[in-house]
Amino acid sequence: MGQSNTIRVLIVDDHSIVRQGLATIINRDPEMTVIAQAEDGQQAIAYFREHQPDVTLMDLRMPQMGGVKAITAICGEFKPARIVVLTTYDGDEDIYRGLQAGAKGYLLKDAKPNELLNAIRMVHRGQQYIPPEVGAKLVQRMSNPELSERELDVLRLMAQGMSNLEIATALTIGESTVKSHINRILSKLGVSDRTQAVIIAVKRGIVSL
Repeated sequence: MGQSNTIRVLIVDDHSIVRQGLATIINRDPEMTVIAQAEDGQQAIAYFREHQPDVTLMDLRMPQMGGVKAITAICGEFKPARIVVLTTYDGDEDIYRGLQAGAKGYLLKDAKPNELLNAIRMVHRGQQYIPPEVGAKLVQRMSNPELSERELDVLRLMAQGMSNLEIATALTIGESTVKSHINRILSKLGVSDRTQAVIIAVKRGIVSL
């Protein structure tokens, strides 16, 4: 275990090469030690319960259970959990959902080793770690009106190239209801047609093609 002031870190990522790389960087720092590595959200929850790490690095996109669900579950059970979202994506929807779920920091995987260690230290001290470029996107995202669950459903089907009639059939609602959902989606996203809506939704990580 080392001294009691060692920061104990749990790494959660579905790529073993990424986990190894992170572990190497973290274990080189005399003030930190990696106590466990998980490869998906369910394992992350189990290891968190078992080890109760000081700081958890959590990938967002993983098979079985993704990062947002795992963060929500862990923070629901352990209020003081200190989790840093670690991802290759900087779509503002991901950032927003990760932090909304309870993450205390956000780090892109191309960050330099020093930035990684700095983020772990700051979050361990109880501060938030959000790089400026991520913060800027977050502000932008928070000023965007929320899409309702139903609007998100419609948007995802639009992204699959479905017509209004096909969307209506898929969701068992009237075609006129689909049209009014689409109008609301366009005005919330600040665009004038379906194509732009889909492009923005993909760019922001709301839907993935």
